[in-house]
Amino acid sequence: MTMSKGLRAQRAIKRGVDIAAATAGLVALSPVLGATALAVRLSMGSPILFRQQRPGLGGQPFDMLKFRTMLPVDPARGLTDDASRLTRVGAFLRSTSLDELPELINVLRGDMSLVGPRPLLMAYLDRYTPRQARRHEVRPGITGLAQVSGRNGLSWEERFELDVRYVDSWSLLADAKILLDTVLVVLKREGINAEGQATMSEFTG
Repeated sequence: MTMSKGLRAQRAIKRGVDIAAATAGLVALSPVLGATALAVRLSMGSPILFRQQRPGLGGQPFDMLKFRTMLPVDPARGLTDDASRLTRVGAFLRSTSLDELPELINVLRGDMSLVGPRPLLMAYLDRYTPRQARRHEVRPGITGLAQVSGRNGLSWEERFELDVRYVDSWSLLADAKILLDTVLVVLKREGINAEGQATMSEFTG
């Protein structure tokens, strides 16, 4: 389907806002980024950043950046699952979403947007239904409709339906509302974990 001129213009504005906001955010939050990096270094050692390939626009892989929140797998120390590997500092970073701040670099690079479906694992690509795979028709985001509608407290099916709804009804106004709602969600610290999980259960299709 050919994109209309109006939609192309909105997409260009969205990208411009992403670049401006990511640049301003990295500068304004540099003290927070520095303090968080130091906390990770002192509590978990190196590396400070967690890098992992995630699918972006069109399912193309990119290296997503986050602050580390977990220790490496170490069966000898009983560090075998997410619950045992998640540190106190890591749990705090996740609950406050501070671990997501390095993704502003991904936004600046064009890998991600401020708002869009969250980038998941490359292994999930072959598990999506054709409808679920439509979440890759737009750039993934630091926050999204699913994140302000329940975050990790939602089932996978609910999350994907919200992702497709976002793709189908996207607008600059909708993005602005999601960003405002994100502030409230972060302050409330709701939906950080799936029920009975330290993070989110695996999507098996």
